[in-house]
Amino acid sequence: MLPVLRNALSASVFGVGIFFATVAFAGDPIIGTWKTEPDRKDLISHIQITACGDKFCGKILSAYDKSGKEVQTKNIGKRLFWDVASEGGGKYGGGEFWVPLVNVEAVPTMVLDGDQLKVKGCSHHVCGHQTWSRL
Repeated sequence: MLPVLRNALSASVFGVGIFFATVAFAGDPIIGTWKTEPDRKDLISHIQITACGDKFCGKILSAYDKSGKEVQTKNIGKRLFWDVASEGGGKYGGGEFWVPLVNVEAVPTMVLDGDQLKVKGCSHHVCGHQTWSRL
């Protein structure tokens, strides 16, 4: 086979493989918008989880006070976690998780159970956890 044709064919096959991997990954059930539990300031956030390459990341979309009124904070639009990988069976882990309230990065673990996402982050021997609800 001519080298040019072989390279074009290889690039096409590779591109098709990437397309199907991306489509399959984009359908992962963790992807979507999630509502957090109230934090220590009694704020509830909406977190958008998306595919980031072959992993997942989340950013803070909006925040609300306990009455449900939207509030502006300096954290809206910031990444909350990144490089989180699917471990199969509804489990996710690895990557980094930023805890805005105390400005600490932690190692996240997440467990998806229907429309509930149990999120846990640990830094050294200190851990925090919440259960998020799908919106």
